Amino acid sequence: MTAARPIHARRYSRGAILFHWTIAACVLVNLWIGLVGGSMAAHKAVGVTVLVLTLGRIGWRIGHAPPPLPAGMPAWERAIAKATHLLFYALLLIVPLSGWAMVSGTTRRPLDWFGLFPIPYLPIPPAVAGLGHEVHEVVGFAMAGLVALHVAAALRHHFILRDEVLLRMLPGVASPADAP
Repeated sequence: MTAARPIHARRYSRGAILFHWTIAACVLVNLWIGLVGGSMAAHKAVGVTVLVLTLGRIGWRIGHAPPPLPAGMPAWERAIAKATHLLFYALLLIVPLSGWAMVSGTTRRPLDWFGLFPIPYLPIPPAVAGLGHEVHEVVGFAMAGLVALHVAAALRHHFILRDEVLLRMLPGVASPADAP
């Protein structure tokens, strides 16, 4: 009989969990502002925050392997999970970079991080800024769809499949397999 895997091997690291939920909160706030309306200054600052946190998350991920997926998970589902995570990383970079490009070539309104320090504009021509606007809009909607898919998949794992996929990313929650 094989011993249960230690908790650190079944759960994401604390750093990964902190990056995940902080970025998730920022993305949800910015999707709300972008779709429903709100402060564009805050939208830009939160977008820059997402970009910086995503770079940090990628650096963290390089040094910290994620826990393995459940052993019984079908190969097609593993492939979709991996592709979804890679797509998230791509969108978490493309959305804020395209927004930054958009404002860099079209406006000279103050661009700062919550009024604490200025953010330089990217040295791009107006045509690239226009492309940035189109990319930002299309990819922003893709991000909203991917977030919905991700949440639905996590809930499916938790409530229908009843596996530990969601529990291993929740802060402060031990999975049932962690119990003595």
